[in-house]
Amino acid sequence: MPVILRHEGFKFFFYANEGNPREPIHIHVRRDGMEAKFWLTPQVRIAYNEGFDARMQRALIAVIEANVNLIERKWDEFFA
Repeated sequence: MPVILRHEGFKFFFYANEGNPREPIHIHVRRDGMEAKFWLTPQVRIAYNEGFDARMQRALIAVIEANVNLIERKWDEFFA
């Protein structure tokens, strides 16, 4: 489970086994027993959410958007 980014107690990561065939590029976010998954393309959006309120979801989307190039690069490096 490669961790790509840590931000204000949040862990941004992806699972090494992302399905067969592999799912499109995305990132998981976890903190305090809550987790969400975000698709990156065609725009950052929520795939599922377990516990984050709407305000926090918007904040997480902003963090992901600011780091989308890093996330995509790390995804490509890991799954290459």
